[in-house]
Amino acid sequence: MSLYLLTLAIAPGIAICFYIYFKDKYEKEPIRLLVISFILGLLSVVPTLLLSKLGTYFFGFEPINSNLIFSLISCVIGIGLVEEFSKFIFVRYYAYKKDDFNEPFDGIVYCVMVSMGFATIENILYVASSGASTGWLRMFTAVPMHAVFAIVMGYYMGIQKSFGTSAAALEGLLLAALLHGIYDFVLMYPNIHPGLQFLGFFACLFYGFRFARKAISLHQNSSPFKGNV
Repeated sequence: MSLYLLTLAIAPGIAICFYIYFKDKYEKEPIRLLVISFILGLLSVVPTLLLSKLGTYFFGFEPINSNLIFSLISCVIGIGLVEEFSKFIFVRYYAYKKDDFNEPFDGIVYCVMVSMGFATIENILYVASSGASTGWLRMFTAVPMHAVFAIVMGYYMGIQKSFGTSAAALEGLLLAALLHGIYDFVLMYPNIHPGLQFLGFFACLFYGFRFARKAISLHQNSSPFKGNV
């Protein structure tokens, strides 16, 4: 793999990490925890692969299937839930327990770091096998959408940690998995008319980025450290 392709694969995830880091206006997280979270994201491909294999073996999940309902279920559970859960467990049982996780926005920060670790290793594999054109396409689609799913999950995780709202983190996980699954279904289901596929893809992008923008703003404004700056 050339240096150009490696840079193309890595750059989007790193850029999004920096973007979220600087959006954390009032009490930034320790760099060490952010780096560890990113590395845990790289490792999250292991449970993803394991759970995917189990899902296929026991339930026959197959996203590319002529049956619409089965294909949708496969995308939501076999891809969306599997991937988001694999990221969720590393945030919930590492960063979430740290004293530095002390404001709502931190849920977004740590979920994005883990998610970008996952997206980066996934991107490297795709670019290595399919080339630069895939890297450029994923730079503006798949990688940002991984960030959107992470912001959805992190928004609710931040609420649970900061306000003691029971089951909020689970709600975030399920919503992120649902959005992820629908997004993949729109792109992968073979019998969708190209026009409807484009509309569905655009709708996912629009809703996802709109939610992410609002979530970032709400958690910035609810920071207990806001008055200290």
